[in-house]
Amino acid sequence: MQTSRVRLAVGAAMSSASALGLRVEDAVVLHASNRLAVRLLPCNVLARVADAAHQVAYFEVELAKRLAETESPVGTLEPRVEPRVYVRDGFVVTLWTYYEPVPPLAVAPAEYARALEQLHTGMRHLDIATPHFTDRVAEAQSLVASRDRTPELPDADRELLSNTLRSLRRAIENRGAPEQLLHGEPHPGNLLRTKNGLLFIDLETCCRGPVEFDIAHVELPRFPDEVSKHYPGVDQQLLRECHVLVLAMITTWRWDRDDELPNGRRLALDWVGEMRSALERYGLDVAR
Repeated sequence: MQTSRVRLAVGAAMSSASALGLRVEDAVVLHASNRLAVRLLPCNVLARVADAAHQVAYFEVELAKRLAETESPVGTLEPRVEPRVYVRDGFVVTLWTYYEPVPPLAVAPAEYARALEQLHTGMRHLDIATPHFTDRVAEAQSLVASRDRTPELPDADRELLSNTLRSLRRAIENRGAPEQLLHGEPHPGNLLRTKNGLLFIDLETCCRGPVEFDIAHVELPRFPDEVSKHYPGVDQQLLRECHVLVLAMITTWRWDRDDELPNGRRLALDWVGEMRSALERYGLDVAR
């Protein structure tokens, strides 16, 4: 979200909550990227705010409601108000339970694997239309192909990313592995330790695909290959392909001219280096 709109977005969150009878006297911005995460006080509610064009908010709310019914380990919508999307001043606002962090903040690979397996189990019970993981790959391919949208991307890296996205997307599809609903980005930044246990948040990236696609997000860069050792039935070769594919995707996002992640370009350079190393380590030839 553009810096100039952050103040307006915070105001929309505060106004929306106040209109619903929640006591709001202050707001603390916890995260700012394509949307804003704001802690509202003293009602202690987490508001997520995005531009009104961000239609995925409706999908996320519906998914959160249905996952709560399966007792999946996910953050829940704020119970004191109607669980829906609120539109105000050109923004969409959703209101969620705020969870106080509980020590230790670090999550061991084994407990991470158990939480992710539990989430996947709950997700298998849902019948809901979602994007496919290849839709997200296609978005990355579109960025790489557009010099207007990625003007600072070096030519050598552009070619490598293009080849990697194309080759590994095809290889993973050709494997025909079982697919199901996934979180889409279950990395450590989207996992909280709370008094209710480990909970996954930020469901806007949910998609369908093999579970290895989710595990690949967990294992870079924090747990190089630790979580998969505790997750039953993982196809290690498929995981390696997903690992490099995800590296290519997140590297691509950072070259987007509209990317607002702090230190995004620095991360892009680091990750493309990791991707080159992983391709060599795994013996994957993406030039074909």
